[in-house]
Amino acid sequence: MKFYITSAFLFLFGSSLMAQDSTVVYSDSALAALDTNLVQLSGVVINEETLDPLSYTTVYDKTIGRGVITDYYGYFSTVVFPGDTLIFSYFGYETSTYVVPDSLTEKRYSMIHLMQKDTLNLPEITVYPWPSREDFARAFVEMRPYDDDIRRAQRELSGESLAFVAARLEGDASLAYGNTQNQYLTQIYTNRQLPANNLFNPYAWSKLIKDWREGKLARE
Repeated sequence: MKFYITSAFLFLFGSSLMAQDSTVVYSDSALAALDTNLVQLSGVVINEETLDPLSYTTVYDKTIGRGVITDYYGYFSTVVFPGDTLIFSYFGYETSTYVVPDSLTEKRYSMIHLMQKDTLNLPEITVYPWPSREDFARAFVEMRPYDDDIRRAQRELSGESLAFVAARLEGDASLAYGNTQNQYLTQIYTNRQLPANNLFNPYAWSKLIKDWREGKLARE
């Protein structure tokens, strides 16, 4: 029993020693030196050509592994060490670097960083509506030069085309309701009398003769 207790004690003691060894402890002088070398770096990122601020540009400190993002006006502020390498990246612009000078005497440093547009010149591409020359030749031979948009619209909106489409449409609730309402209103209009018959309506006959003379019936 004593053997097991002694083994457990040695295991826990060794683990605590390993944990202590993995922890880096700085002395007061080292911390003071680090604090002395800190520099408050502030700046503005702008376009090299137009001098417009580049909003939300990523400013990454490669040396210490952290970064910031510029605000709407392209302004940023971060804490760095002299000699750190900053990487500026923005969509559509070339990624650039900046090394913090190691000869700074002040604790504050301001800068203006210019970025260039990343322009790629692609080869010219001509897009044709036909996938091959054979399709173009067939479309050219079968082309209808006088079948323009106006004539196609007139053909699709003709009485025959609309009647052809209407004959194949299924009736829905709105059409059924409208038909029922029309019948009901007709019954109210012709209450206690015979329904109206346009065959004996002189106005309908005059309109028919007028349309026939003007050629409207032939066009329809």
